[in-house]
Amino acid sequence: MKSILILYYSRGGHTARISRHIMQTINAQQYHCEMMDITEASKEGIDWDKWDAIVVGACVLYGTYDKSVFAFCEQHQQVLTEKAVSFFSVNVVARKPEKRLLENNKYMQKFIKLSAWKPQDIKIIAGKVDYPSWGWLDSLMIRFIMKITDGPTDPTSVIDYTDWDDVAAYGEHIISLTNQG
Repeated sequence: MKSILILYYSRGGHTARISRHIMQTINAQQYHCEMMDITEASKEGIDWDKWDAIVVGACVLYGTYDKSVFAFCEQHQQVLTEKAVSFFSVNVVARKPEKRLLENNKYMQKFIKLSAWKPQDIKIIAGKVDYPSWGWLDSLMIRFIMKITDGPTDPTSVIDYTDWDDVAAYGEHIISLTNQG
């Protein structure tokens, strides 16, 4: 049985939820899939030989990814280059369909430019606005950004822009990576 590991960084839990949906899609197809937070993986280590494919996912906040994502990718650059690997980015700007394409998504472009590891397979997934669960400063700053980008600014807004069918289709795509190489 082919095995797939999803490594993710989630700040508020939505990227973890997306990772879980991908994992469930893969497991439903009779593949073995597990998920692990990047922080946990950094502390506990990973038996890379156990996995036929790797998925790395991270969310964007204030226009960038957490520094731990870049550090993890740099530390494991060699194995990430040698294995069948896909990288997914979760960001609210992708609420607009055209922003789900690399050439229109500055956050994915920024990751590719700044990361020591250059992923060959990528996916951009629309995230979630959840003002009530964010601290007052995050809420204020993100509302300001949303005002500039014509997004929702109501401080009571909770809007999930994620296309869950597309996330499941991405899970199916990940399975195809296990047949490469």
